[in-house]
Parts: sequence; C-alpha cells; structure tokens
Amino acid sequence: MSTETTSDAPSEARKRRRFRRTPKPVVEHMTLFEHLGELRRRTFWSMAAIAIGASVVYGFFNPILTFLDGPYRNVTRSARLPDGAPLVATGVTDAFLVRLQVSAYGGIIIAAPIIVYHLWRFVTPALDRREKRYAIPLVAATALLFAMGVLVMWFVLEPAVDFLVNQSDAIQPLVTAKSYLTLVVVMALVFGIAFEFPVVIIFLLLARIVTTKQLRAVRRYVIVGIVIFAAVATPSQDPYSLFFMAGPMYVFYEVAIVVGRIMKR
Repeated sequence: MSTETTSDAPSEARKRRRFRRTPKPVVEHMTLFEHLGELRRRTFWSMAAIAIGASVVYGFFNPILTFLDGPYRNVTRSARLPDGAPLVATGVTDAFLVRLQVSAYGGIIIAAPIIVYHLWRFVTPALDRREKRYAIPLVAATALLFAMGVLVMWFVLEPAVDFLVNQSDAIQPLVTAKSYLTLVVVMALVFGIAFEFPVVIIFLLLARIVTTKQLRAVRRYVIVGIVIFAAVATPSQDPYSLFFMAGPMYVFYEVAIVVGRIMKR
C-alpha cells in the first residue's frame, strides 16, 4: 500500500507542476459599446494630433512654402527668369485657401505615426500576448517607412515636375500655387502610404489571414497589381514616380515574405 502511494506521489506532483507552468491565454472581451467607446477615444486623439500638426504648418507656412516650391523654381529657371517662374493665385481667396489646404495635409503627414499607433492599439485586443510584442516594432517601422516614402517623393518631385511642365518650348508655364502644392502634398501622402505596404502584409501574416506560401504563389499577380496601383495612385502620372513607387513596393513585398518565414507564418 505504501509502495503504491510513493509511486503515485511523484506523478501527481509532476502533473501539478506542469499545470502551473502552462500559462493561461489572456483574452480580452469587450462589448459593442466598449468597442465604440475605444474607437471614439482613439479617433479623438488622432484628430487632436492632426489639429496640432496643422497648426504648426499654418504658423510656419511661409518658410514651408519657400522650401516646397524650390523644385518648381529649379525647373522653370531660364535666362529670362533666373529665379524661376513664381507660383500664382488667380482668385482673391486662393492664397488663404491654399494655406489652409497645405496645413491640413501637413497635419495628416505629421500625425501619421500617432494615427497608426492608435489604429494598432484599437486592433491589438484581438491578438494574443505573443503577437502584441510586435506592436512597438511595427509602429516604429510604420513611422520610418512613411518618412522614407516622403523622402523618396522629394527626390522624385523635381524630375516629375520637369517632365510635366517642359513639354514644349512654345508653352510658357504659369502654374497656380493651388495646383502645384496640391500635387506636392498628395504625392507625399501617396508615397508615404504606399511605403506602408510591408507593414500591412506583416499584419495580415500575424493575423493568419495569409501565409508566406500564399504570398509566394501569387507573386506574379502582385507585381502586376503593384504596377497598376503605382500608375493609378501617383497624381503626377509621370514615369519617374511610377518607377520609384513600384520598385520599392516590390522589394518590400519580398522582405515581408522573408520576415514572415522567420516568424513561421
């Protein structure tokens, strides 16, 4: 009798230790109203970040304008206009409306990392504890990739404007400030968003919506889709913007596949 007791005791102890070592999954359950409240709170902070960024751009509009119209002046320099053709306004309210428009777009660009952070925090309750560890690296990568997209756009801007404006020596460019600055800020947003492509793929891999095997299988279709997206999304419709958007997006696609394989997805 005593022998059976002593032989069963270690077995029971091992079971208790194994039970204690097994972590219980932490699942966060939220009601519909709690989800709506969380969405409202995240939206409020995102809008506040945009408002602060827009206020900063509005206050420093003149030096920002001098910086942004540099590529256009470089393109339009000639012997007759050594400083380049100036941007013009055709209406009484155009200058003020352009300032508001640039401030709004600039606020979105400045607040983009904060917006992505709150979007990620809104989604993370649906992920387990191990997957939440990727939150900070993904948010940091989002900010870095967005900045890279804006930087690439800036280097592409001058040859793109040159391609669009200098189509003929018989045509004297007379570009409005509204059309040019709209082109600049929209291109910055489009390039910044396009460079978030790998973050979107990695998020889909984390959520197990797709796998790296599926991504490798549709590689040819993705290349075609990237080229079509770049051709449609770039507001300038010039070949430079298309190439410098589609090229990095495909490279990011391959990098995301490698990262997904490291994460065993």
